[in-house]
Amino acid sequence: MVRRSKGWVAYSALSLAIILALTGCGSAKNSSENTGASSPNAKEAKQAAVVGGDLTYALATSPDTLDPHRSGLAVAVRVIRTIYDSLVVQLPDGSIKPWLATEWTVSPDGLSYTFKLRKDVKFHDGTPFNAEAVKYSYDRILDPATKAANSVALIKPYKSSEVIDDSTIKINLETPSRAFLGNLSQALLGIVSPTAAKKYGDQFGKNPVGSGPFSFVKWEENATIQVKRSPDYNWAPDIVANKGKSYLDQITFSIVPEEATRVGSVQSKQVLAGETVPPQNIVSLKSDPNVQVYQVNTTGLPYTLFINQRKAPWGDVKARQALQAAIDVDAIVKTLYLGTYARAWSPLTPGVIGYDNSLENGVKPDIAKANKLLDELGWVKGADGVREKDGKKLTLHYVDGSPNREKRNDIAVIIQQQLKQVGIVVEVEITKDTANVVYTKGAYDIYGNSQVNSDPNALYAFYHTSDPKARPSLPGNADPQVDKWLEQGAIEADDAKRVDLYKKVQKSIIDNAVIIPIYVFPYTVAASKTVKGLKFDSLGYPLFNDAFIQK
Repeated sequence: MVRRSKGWVAYSALSLAIILALTGCGSAKNSSENTGASSPNAKEAKQAAVVGGDLTYALATSPDTLDPHRSGLAVAVRVIRTIYDSLVVQLPDGSIKPWLATEWTVSPDGLSYTFKLRKDVKFHDGTPFNAEAVKYSYDRILDPATKAANSVALIKPYKSSEVIDDSTIKINLETPSRAFLGNLSQALLGIVSPTAAKKYGDQFGKNPVGSGPFSFVKWEENATIQVKRSPDYNWAPDIVANKGKSYLDQITFSIVPEEATRVGSVQSKQVLAGETVPPQNIVSLKSDPNVQVYQVNTTGLPYTLFINQRKAPWGDVKARQALQAAIDVDAIVKTLYLGTYARAWSPLTPGVIGYDNSLENGVKPDIAKANKLLDELGWVKGADGVREKDGKKLTLHYVDGSPNREKRNDIAVIIQQQLKQVGIVVEVEITKDTANVVYTKGAYDIYGNSQVNSDPNALYAFYHTSDPKARPSLPGNADPQVDKWLEQGAIEADDAKRVDLYKKVQKSIIDNAVIIPIYVFPYTVAASKTVKGLKFDSLGYPLFNDAFIQK
């Protein structure tokens, strides 16, 4: 059965031969088709940039907020990155370079970073950028009143900041962290205007003020978000060529959830670019003389089904291994994504330091094994084919969000059919309120999620035993050995040893069927060939500093 909770958007269950895809997360190394993701092609590089114009860019879903510290959605980062700058930038080769910080030193014990800051930067509201603004932004993330989201995990193990002078700040950590400097480059740790954040309070996400290449103009709910050129901008990082103000007058982000409408809008030139091209449209668009397709692989945690060990019987490794054996991931990925998405095999995507490629092709569907494991656990098939034990039917509550991003709802329906073969009833709940259902109530047996990240330390928040005072992890994993490896990996200075630690973590997670990895996501953008200079950062988010519209 499919349960439709409040906020359900009409969901057509199954037309599996023609299923499409929407917005999402991780994948492998940076690559692109046609124009190039990280740099323009040779012809484009010779063209003089054209100043002016409104770049219309269709998003697949609406951002949750434009407050970087409170956002939990990748789609929001596409807009957030235009408004805010970071202390440092991470280049595609993994190196960290200056941005708002000009240089830095690290203490011998790894517990403090001292940054020298630019002196020529102002926020869009005229507030000077200085050490106090950095301290305010980072302290704000840890303030419970902020209700921060993904930024909390990214900034750990931040402890405090000391303002040395206007252009010098010392940042103190609870423990050394190999991931910290790279995390500071992420948009969700962008520096906000203290003046604006204090003025707008809870409404800052609708009135965002940063120091980025574009400033906020307006947000029409579920329709458009508009940003305009910041005329004084002159401090872009090394990842883009244009260090000064943008060539574009403005960008209008249109929120267009219907994928056919989004693609059609690009083809009809109602918008100049649109994200997350459905798999079956990619091939046809590549042959369209008026359209270019960017395919940019990001890194992090792939789209993953987390099995909730806090719910019986999934705390038993045999029950989880039965799910692992009964779910045919290859069939799901091939059916839904038509060869345009790669299957995931690990808790990490390829391209992340320490990714263990020895796990590839290691898990195969095995219905006989699944049945044997469930028999051993005492779950017996009844006359209706459903397994029972102690008078209870074996039921799995599968929660997924709405709208149907990347056809994730369709994954749920396929798994519902696959697990029926081994006597498990899957109840699918599609809800707009995943925050409440999953994170507040914990009312799920399986829930899928993903995360864009550049460092394997991202595994910590998902697989380390949860702090009783913090939000519970999705799988509810509590393995002292995995905890030890994750703790050591966070601080290990020797790269070879660090890689080995994370390979052990990945193998343990798969061997113990903590999760079912599903797919690695390629971020795709269809754009008019008049759009030039569109680039992407090392995590796959679009950068508009160099973008212009050819007349």
